[in-house]
Amino acid sequence: MRFDLVDLQLFIAVTEARSITAGALRAHLALASASARIKGLEAALGVALLKRGRRGVEPTAAGESLLDHARIILHNVEMMRGDLAAYATGAKASVHLLANTSGLSEYLPKALAAFLREHPDINVDVEERESTDIATAIATGVADLGFAAEHALQDNLERFLFCEDRLVLVAARRGALAGRRQIDFREVSACDFVGLTNSTALALHIARHAARLGARLRFRARLRDFDAICQMVAADVGIAVVPEAAARRCAGSMPIMMIRIRDSWANRKLAICARSFKSLPRPAKQLVEHLREAAQC
Repeated sequence: MRFDLVDLQLFIAVTEARSITAGALRAHLALASASARIKGLEAALGVALLKRGRRGVEPTAAGESLLDHARIILHNVEMMRGDLAAYATGAKASVHLLANTSGLSEYLPKALAAFLREHPDINVDVEERESTDIATAIATGVADLGFAAEHALQDNLERFLFCEDRLVLVAARRGALAGRRQIDFREVSACDFVGLTNSTALALHIARHAARLGARLRFRARLRDFDAICQMVAADVGIAVVPEAAARRCAGSMPIMMIRIRDSWANRKLAICARSFKSLPRPAKQLVEHLREAAQC
Protein backbone atom coordinates (compact mmCIF):
# COMPACT_ATOMS: atom_id res chain seq x y z
CA MET A 1 0.00 0.00 0.00
CA ARG A 2 1.55 3.29 -1.14
CA PHE A 3 0.59 6.77 -0.03
CA ASP A 4 1.18 9.88 -2.09
CA LEU A 5 2.00 13.01 -0.07
CA VAL A 6 -0.18 15.01 -2.46
CA ASP A 7 -3.10 12.70 -1.62
CA LEU A 8 -2.54 13.20 2.10
CA GLN A 9 -2.30 16.98 1.72
CA LEU A 10 -5.49 16.93 -0.35
CA PHE A 11 -7.34 14.79 2.20
CA ILE A 12 -6.40 17.18 5.02
CA ALA A 13 -7.53 20.16 2.93
CA VAL A 14 -10.86 18.51 2.04
CA THR A 15 -11.68 17.48 5.61
CA GLU A 16 -10.75 20.89 7.03
CA ALA A 17 -12.82 22.70 4.40
CA ARG A 18 -15.65 20.12 4.61
CA SER A 19 -15.78 20.33 0.81
CA ILE A 20 -14.01 18.52 -2.03
CA THR A 21 -14.30 21.64 -4.20
CA ALA A 22 -12.79 23.93 -1.57
CA GLY A 23 -10.18 21.32 -0.63
CA ALA A 24 -9.12 20.97 -4.26
CA LEU A 25 -8.72 24.74 -4.44
CA ARG A 26 -6.54 24.78 -1.31
CA ALA A 27 -4.42 21.94 -2.70
CA HIS A 28 -4.14 23.66 -6.11
CA LEU A 29 -5.77 20.75 -7.94
CA ALA A 30 -8.59 20.58 -10.47
CA LEU A 31 -11.87 19.33 -9.00
CA ALA A 32 -11.93 16.25 -11.24
CA SER A 33 -8.37 15.34 -10.26
CA ALA A 34 -9.08 15.87 -6.57
CA SER A 35 -12.24 13.75 -6.68
CA ALA A 36 -10.37 10.96 -8.47
CA ARG A 37 -7.56 11.04 -5.91
CA ILE A 38 -10.00 10.76 -2.98
CA LYS A 39 -11.79 7.84 -4.63
CA GLY A 40 -8.41 6.22 -5.32
CA LEU A 41 -7.51 6.52 -1.63
CA GLU A 42 -10.79 4.90 -0.60
CA ALA A 43 -10.30 2.10 -3.13
CA ALA A 44 -6.72 1.45 -2.00
CA LEU A 45 -7.74 1.33 1.66
CA GLY A 46 -10.98 -0.56 1.05
CA VAL A 47 -13.00 1.76 3.27
CA ALA A 48 -15.09 4.93 2.91
CA LEU A 49 -13.19 7.97 4.18
CA LEU A 50 -15.82 10.66 3.65
CA LYS A 51 -19.56 10.98 4.18
CA ARG A 52 -20.94 12.95 1.25
CA GLY A 53 -24.05 15.10 1.68
CA ARG A 54 -25.80 18.14 0.29
CA ARG A 55 -23.89 20.46 2.60
CA GLY A 56 -20.50 19.00 1.83
CA VAL A 57 -18.42 16.16 3.26
CA GLU A 58 -17.26 15.04 6.68
CA PRO A 59 -14.81 12.28 7.62
CA THR A 60 -15.96 8.83 8.66
CA ALA A 61 -14.33 7.14 11.65
CA ALA A 62 -11.74 5.72 9.26
CA GLY A 63 -11.32 9.18 7.75
CA GLU A 64 -10.67 10.70 11.19
CA SER A 65 -7.97 8.09 11.77
CA LEU A 66 -6.36 8.81 8.41
CA LEU A 67 -6.53 12.54 9.15
CA ASP A 68 -4.56 12.12 12.39
CA HIS A 69 -1.90 10.01 10.68
CA ALA A 70 -1.71 12.29 7.65
CA ARG A 71 -1.04 15.34 9.83
CA ILE A 72 1.74 13.53 11.69
CA ILE A 73 3.31 12.25 8.44
CA LEU A 74 3.34 15.68 6.82
CA HIS A 75 4.64 17.30 10.01
CA ASN A 76 7.49 14.77 10.11
CA VAL A 77 8.25 15.36 6.43
CA GLU A 78 8.53 19.09 7.09
CA MET A 79 10.77 18.40 10.08
CA MET A 80 12.95 16.15 7.92
CA ARG A 81 13.21 18.80 5.21
CA GLY A 82 14.10 21.44 7.76
CA ASP A 83 16.75 19.31 9.47
CA LEU A 84 18.38 18.25 6.20
CA ALA A 85 18.27 21.78 4.84
CA ALA A 86 19.99 22.94 8.03
CA TYR A 87 22.81 20.42 7.53
CA ALA A 88 23.11 21.35 3.85
CA THR A 89 23.51 25.05 4.62
CA GLY A 90 25.67 24.56 7.70
CA ALA A 91 22.93 25.96 9.94
CA LYS A 92 21.98 24.48 13.29
CA ALA A 93 19.26 21.90 13.96
CA SER A 94 16.19 23.28 15.74
CA VAL A 95 13.74 21.92 18.32
CA HIS A 96 10.25 23.42 18.65
CA LEU A 97 9.04 23.37 22.27
CA LEU A 98 5.66 24.61 23.50
CA ALA A 99 5.55 25.82 27.12
CA ASN A 100 3.06 27.44 29.46
CA THR A 101 3.79 30.77 31.18
CA SER A 102 5.27 29.35 34.38
CA GLY A 103 7.49 26.91 32.53
CA LEU A 104 8.70 29.57 30.14
CA SER A 105 9.50 32.19 32.77
CA GLU A 106 10.51 30.22 35.87
CA TYR A 107 11.69 26.68 35.11
CA LEU A 108 12.95 26.36 31.54
CA PRO A 109 15.56 29.14 31.19
CA LYS A 110 18.19 27.57 33.47
CA ALA A 111 17.73 24.06 32.04
CA LEU A 112 17.71 25.30 28.44
CA ALA A 113 20.79 27.46 28.98
CA ALA A 114 22.75 24.41 30.18
CA PHE A 115 21.48 22.34 27.22
CA LEU A 116 22.42 25.00 24.67
CA ARG A 117 25.91 25.33 26.14
CA GLU A 118 26.39 21.56 25.80
CA HIS A 119 24.88 21.40 22.28
CA PRO A 120 26.11 24.34 20.19
CA ASP A 121 24.74 22.67 17.04
CA ILE A 122 21.11 22.82 18.27
CA ASN A 123 18.74 25.78 18.61
CA VAL A 124 15.54 25.68 20.70
CA ASP A 125 12.47 27.63 19.59
CA VAL A 126 10.15 28.04 22.59
CA GLU A 127 6.56 29.16 22.03
CA GLU A 128 4.19 30.13 24.84
CA ARG A 129 0.79 28.40 24.88
CA GLU A 130 -1.86 27.51 27.46
CA SER A 131 -1.53 23.95 28.78
CA THR A 132 -4.74 22.72 27.13
CA ASP A 133 -3.59 24.13 23.78
CA ILE A 134 -0.21 22.46 24.21
CA ALA A 135 -1.89 19.10 24.84
CA THR A 136 -3.97 19.46 21.67
CA ALA A 137 -0.98 20.53 19.59
CA ILE A 138 1.08 17.55 20.73
CA ALA A 139 -1.81 15.09 20.28
CA THR A 140 -2.48 16.25 16.71
CA GLY A 141 1.18 16.25 15.71
CA VAL A 142 1.50 20.03 15.31
CA ALA A 143 4.50 20.13 17.66
CA ASP A 144 6.98 17.59 19.00
CA LEU A 145 7.49 18.58 22.63
CA GLY A 146 5.41 20.32 25.26
CA PHE A 147 5.93 21.64 28.80
CA ALA A 148 2.50 21.87 30.39
CA ALA A 149 0.39 21.32 33.50
CA GLU A 150 0.10 17.55 33.92
CA HIS A 151 -3.66 17.59 34.58
CA ALA A 152 -4.32 19.06 31.09
CA LEU A 153 -2.66 16.18 29.22
CA GLN A 154 -4.63 13.39 27.55
CA ASP A 155 -3.97 9.83 28.69
CA ASN A 156 -2.47 8.83 25.33
CA LEU A 157 0.38 11.35 25.57
CA GLU A 158 3.70 10.20 26.99
CA ARG A 159 5.04 12.41 29.75
CA PHE A 160 7.34 12.70 32.74
CA LEU A 161 6.98 15.11 35.64
CA PHE A 162 9.45 17.97 35.71
CA CYS A 163 8.48 20.03 38.76
CA GLU A 164 5.68 21.22 41.01
CA ASP A 165 4.23 24.62 40.17
CA ARG A 166 2.08 26.00 42.97
CA LEU A 167 0.34 29.28 42.27
CA VAL A 168 0.15 31.66 45.24
CA LEU A 169 -1.44 34.99 46.00
CA VAL A 170 0.99 37.83 46.64
CA ALA A 171 -0.01 40.96 48.55
CA ALA A 172 1.68 43.96 50.15
CA ARG A 173 3.04 43.12 53.62
CA ARG A 174 1.10 45.97 55.20
CA GLY A 175 -2.00 45.62 53.02
CA ALA A 176 -5.52 44.46 53.89
CA LEU A 177 -4.50 40.79 53.75
CA ALA A 178 -1.61 41.13 56.20
CA GLY A 179 -1.40 38.13 58.49
CA ARG A 180 -3.26 35.71 56.19
CA ARG A 181 -1.47 32.43 55.45
CA GLN A 182 -4.05 30.75 53.19
CA ILE A 183 -7.23 31.80 51.45
CA ASP A 184 -10.04 30.65 49.15
CA PHE A 185 -9.83 32.49 45.84
CA ARG A 186 -13.50 33.43 46.09
CA GLU A 187 -12.65 35.68 49.07
CA VAL A 188 -10.44 37.93 46.93
CA SER A 189 -12.19 37.74 43.56
CA ALA A 190 -13.63 41.26 44.03
CA CYS A 191 -10.25 42.83 44.93
CA ASP A 192 -8.05 44.93 42.66
CA PHE A 193 -5.52 42.78 40.82
CA VAL A 194 -2.24 43.20 39.00
CA GLY A 195 -1.65 40.54 36.36
CA LEU A 196 -0.09 39.37 33.15
CA THR A 197 -1.23 40.63 29.76
CA ASN A 198 -4.34 38.98 28.31
CA SER A 199 -2.40 37.01 25.70
CA THR A 200 -0.40 34.96 28.21
CA ALA A 201 -1.33 31.38 29.03
CA LEU A 202 -1.38 31.92 32.81
CA ALA A 203 -3.71 34.93 32.50
CA LEU A 204 -6.17 32.77 30.57
CA HIS A 205 -5.85 29.99 33.15
CA ILE A 206 -6.64 32.33 36.06
CA ALA A 207 -9.50 34.06 34.21
CA ARG A 208 -11.10 30.71 33.42
CA HIS A 209 -11.18 29.65 37.05
CA ALA A 210 -12.43 33.06 38.19
CA ALA A 211 -15.27 32.73 35.67
CA ARG A 212 -16.24 29.39 37.20
CA LEU A 213 -16.76 31.28 40.46
CA GLY A 214 -18.95 33.76 38.59
CA ALA A 215 -16.30 36.47 38.90
CA ARG A 216 -14.59 38.74 36.44
CA LEU A 217 -11.35 40.00 37.92
CA ARG A 218 -10.67 43.73 38.00
CA PHE A 219 -7.10 44.58 36.91
CA ARG A 220 -5.41 47.87 37.78
CA ALA A 221 -2.43 46.99 35.61
CA ARG A 222 -1.29 44.24 33.22
CA LEU A 223 2.43 43.61 32.74
CA ARG A 224 4.70 41.19 30.90
CA ASP A 225 6.75 39.62 33.74
CA PHE A 226 6.39 38.52 37.34
CA ASP A 227 9.05 40.83 38.76
CA ALA A 228 7.19 43.90 37.45
CA ILE A 229 3.91 42.51 38.79
CA CYS A 230 5.40 41.98 42.25
CA GLN A 231 6.78 45.54 42.27
CA MET A 232 3.22 46.82 41.69
CA VAL A 233 1.94 44.56 44.48
CA ALA A 234 4.68 45.84 46.81
CA ALA A 235 3.37 49.37 46.15
CA ASP A 236 -0.11 48.14 47.22
CA VAL A 237 -1.63 48.72 43.75
CA GLY A 238 -3.37 45.36 43.95
CA ILE A 239 -2.87 41.66 44.62
CA ALA A 240 -1.65 39.06 42.13
CA VAL A 241 -1.50 35.33 41.39
CA VAL A 242 2.01 34.19 40.47
CA PRO A 243 4.06 30.96 40.59
CA GLU A 244 5.49 30.30 44.06
CA ALA A 245 9.02 30.24 42.63
CA ALA A 246 8.60 33.80 41.31
CA ALA A 247 6.99 34.96 44.56
CA ARG A 248 9.84 33.59 46.69
CA ARG A 249 12.43 35.21 44.45
CA CYS A 250 10.73 38.60 44.57
CA ALA A 251 9.96 38.41 48.30
CA GLY A 252 13.70 38.48 48.96
CA SER A 253 13.94 42.06 47.75
CA MET A 254 10.38 43.43 47.92
CA PRO A 255 7.91 44.04 50.79
CA ILE A 256 5.42 41.39 49.66
CA MET A 257 3.91 38.33 51.35
CA MET A 258 2.77 34.99 49.96
CA ILE A 259 -0.65 33.53 50.72
CA ARG A 260 -1.50 29.94 49.85
CA ILE A 261 -4.55 29.54 47.57
CA ARG A 262 -6.66 26.64 48.83
CA ASP A 263 -8.39 26.04 45.44
CA SER A 264 -7.20 22.85 43.74
CA TRP A 265 -6.42 24.60 40.43
CA ALA A 266 -3.58 26.48 42.13
CA ASN A 267 -1.65 23.26 42.81
CA ARG A 268 -0.14 22.03 39.56
CA LYS A 269 2.58 19.69 38.38
CA LEU A 270 4.41 20.51 35.17
CA ALA A 271 5.36 17.75 32.77
CA ILE A 272 7.35 17.30 29.57
CA CYS A 273 5.13 15.58 27.02
CA ALA A 274 5.19 14.09 23.52
CA ARG A 275 3.15 11.67 21.44
CA SER A 276 6.10 9.29 21.53
CA PHE A 277 9.52 10.09 22.95
CA LYS A 278 11.05 7.26 20.88
CA SER A 279 9.87 8.69 17.56
CA LEU A 280 11.22 12.22 18.15
CA PRO A 281 13.96 13.61 15.88
CA ARG A 282 17.43 13.18 17.36
CA PRO A 283 17.86 16.82 18.54
CA ALA A 284 14.50 16.65 20.36
CA LYS A 285 15.52 13.33 21.98
CA GLN A 286 18.71 14.96 23.23
CA LEU A 287 16.69 17.80 24.76
CA VAL A 288 14.31 15.31 26.40
CA GLU A 289 17.19 13.42 28.02
CA HIS A 290 18.66 16.66 29.31
CA LEU A 291 15.31 17.73 30.78
CA ARG A 292 14.87 14.31 32.42
CA GLU A 293 18.16 14.84 34.25
CA ALA A 294 17.16 18.40 35.20
CA ALA A 295 13.69 17.40 36.46
CA GLN A 296 12.91 18.47 40.02
CA CYS A 297 10.13 15.93 40.75
